[in-house]
Amino acid sequence: MSDTLLAALALMLVLEGVLPFISPGAWRRVFERATRLSDGQIRFIGLSSMLAGLIALYFCLG
Repeated sequence: MSDTLLAALALMLVLEGVLPFISPGAWRRVFERATRLSDGQIRFIGLSSMLAGLIALYFCLG
C-alpha cells in the first residue's frame, strides 16, 4: 500500500510540474486568474477535482 501511495504522489508531482516547465508564462497566468476567484469558486473546483479523482479510482480499482 505505501509503495502505491508513494508512486501516486510521485506521479502527481510529475504531472504538476509539466505546465510550469513547458510554459511558465501560461502557468503564471493561470495562477493570476486563480487569485481573482472567490473562496466558493475555489472550493467548488477542489470538490470537483476530488470527485473526479474518486470516480477515476472507482473505475480503475473496481
